[in-house]
Formats: sequence, structure tokens, C-alpha cells
Amino acid sequence: MKNLFKNLKNLKKFLKIDTKNIDYALLISVILLMVFGAVMVYSASYYNAEVNYGDKFYFFKKQIVGILLGIFALILTYKIDYHKYTKFSLYILAIGVLCLVLVLIPGVGTSINGATRWIGFFGITIQASEVAKFAFIIFSATYMAKYKDKMCTFTGFLPIVLAGGIMCLLILLEPNMSITICVGILMMIMLFVGGIRIKHFIMICIPILIIVPIIIIAEPYRVDRLIAFLDPWASPRDEGFQLIQSLYSLGAGGLFGVGLFNSRQKYLFLPFSESDFIFSIIGEEFGLVGAFLLMVVFAFIIYKGIKIALSALDRLGLYLSLGITAIIAVQVLINIAVVTGSIPPTGLPLPFISAGSSSLIVFMAGIGIILNINMQRKTLYNIKSVSIYNIKHL
Repeated sequence: MKNLFKNLKNLKKFLKIDTKNIDYALLISVILLMVFGAVMVYSASYYNAEVNYGDKFYFFKKQIVGILLGIFALILTYKIDYHKYTKFSLYILAIGVLCLVLVLIPGVGTSINGATRWIGFFGITIQASEVAKFAFIIFSATYMAKYKDKMCTFTGFLPIVLAGGIMCLLILLEPNMSITICVGILMMIMLFVGGIRIKHFIMICIPILIIVPIIIIAEPYRVDRLIAFLDPWASPRDEGFQLIQSLYSLGAGGLFGVGLFNSRQKYLFLPFSESDFIFSIIGEEFGLVGAFLLMVVFAFIIYKGIKIALSALDRLGLYLSLGITAIIAVQVLINIAVVTGSIPPTGLPLPFISAGSSSLIVFMAGIGIILNINMQRKTLYNIKSVSIYNIKHL
């Protein structure tokens, strides 16, 4: 019993938050997005949930669980000194790769709509690629901070390319082209900020530009999607259906929208309206003004992430914050580009908004890391300020 009380006391002490050095602007922005996302998940899914699951709160309840777990993940990573990740970066990378491998094992991987992207156990599903993305960021940031002088050499950056390449290959086998592209772009961003030479950067880009079209041509459904993107009305009931319905949804919203809960496209017209295409429902219910304001909030979060990165205490903090901010920015840009018909349709959640607990939990953990990086900088600054003040008043 004494040990139990001691452990509870230690847990309480661990969860005690340093409220003085929190970047409240970033934290509040993320929380507002989560709350807004939960409301929009309910709005976009209640009809679908009632028809297919007999419970109009089906997706909403799962999102609330994701929010609660996400908040816990944020508190946990906020409390952990980000320098400690250096000791476990290889293990974290191994966990990310292992998750991707487990997805491909029959009986372990869970298939939904023809894609095997989840690990299922005890009724719980985890999207492996979400874990893998952040495992790659931690490994890359740790490696580049430790071997910063080697990044300008050919052999110096190869471990990052190898780790990113293995992840891209495993994610592509699920298949999940959208996350593969995200991880590929993330890898290139990490290499760029890590100090890779331009000639080496171009050497990596050339084979990627050759491989991507081959990957698209290799799968007929990807070619069909590309054709549908170029002319969705050529197949309005098939590959072009989702993009057309998305454009209908955005167009119906006009300037100020049809009002919250009043979307018509969510009545089984627009597939995945609560997840990958939730931005279309937001545009329909809140119009161009509401969609623009949402993009402003995302832009502010990205700005704060870059600002914290540039003021970090060391290269590790710089790379971690930039990597996490980069994956948020890439997913937001690709998601919005897809639903507006700017690029070919592909499945990718909108961070903090789309239905899906795995994405929400991992992104919240990432925000916790950024807040920890900022907290440590502020703490050191305050200590120095107090020291200087004391010296002046001796």
C-alpha cells in the first residue's frame, strides 16, 4: 500500500506542469483545432454513423477518446526532456519500422477498403504509418545533430536516406501512396535543413522523379485517379465521383456557408466526409470565410513551430521542431490541395481535425515535443536573467 501511494505521488509530481514557460498561443491554437475538429467530425459523420453503425455518435465518441489520449500524450512529451530521445533514437526508429512490418503480416494487419494500414489487437487499431513518421523525425534529428559535420558528405547523409527509403517502401506496400509521398517530402526537408549539399540533393531528387511516375503507372487504379483528376466528369460515377462531390460541397458553401450541421453532401454523397474530405464539409458549412480562417490557424501553428525551432537551444531542438512542423505543413497542404482538386485525389487526414485517433495522438505528442523545446529555452533564459539581476545587485 505504501508503494502504491508512493507511485501515485511520483506520478502526480511527474504530471505537474510548468505553466510559466508554456507557449500558450501555440497550445490554445491546437486545442481549438481539436475541439473544432470534434464538432466537425460529428457534423460530417452522424448520418453515416447512424445508417451504418446504428449510433450517430459512433465517430464522435472515438474522436473524444482520441482527444483525451492526445492530451495525455502532449503532457507526457512536454514533461520529457527532448535530449533524452538521443539515447533511444535507434530503438524508436526500429519500433516505427516494426509497426510497418507488422501491418503486412496476415492476422495482425487490419484491412479497410482494400488497404492494409492498421495494426489490430484487442479491438484497438493503430495506423502504423503515423507512428513511423514521427519515429523518422526523431531518428533524423538525432543523427543530424550528432553528425552535423558529416551531412555535407555523400556517406554522411546516407543513413537518413536509407531509413526514409525503407519506410517509404513499406508504406507503399500497404498500399498508401499519400503517406509515402509525405514521408518522402519530409525526408527531403530534413536533409535540406540538415545541411546537405545542393549537388547531393539533386542526385536524390532525380531518381525520385523517375520512380514516382513508374509507381503510378504500375497500378491501374492510380492511373485512373490521375485521369479522373484531369477530367473528373469523364467518369462522374466512378473515379471522378469523390472529387466532383467535394467540389459540389465547397461550391455550395459560398462565402459564409450553409451553417453548422446543415451540410447536404454528408448524407452519403461525399465518401470519407468525416476523415480525408472533412475540409470539404467545413467549406460547405462555413463557406470561404470559415475555410480561410481555418487555414490562418494552421499557418499560425506552422509559424510558431518554425519560430520555436529557430530559437531552440541546440541543433537537436532545431531539427525536431522543424521536422514536426514540416509534417504538419505538408499534410495540411496536400489535404487541402486534394479536396480542392489541385492535385490528384489521395487519402490523407487533416491534422487535428479529421476523424482518426492514431493521427490525433501522434500529432499531439509532436506538439508536446515542440512545447518542451520552447520551455527549456525559456527556462534557461529566465535562469540567466535572474543570475544577471543578482550580479548587478550584489
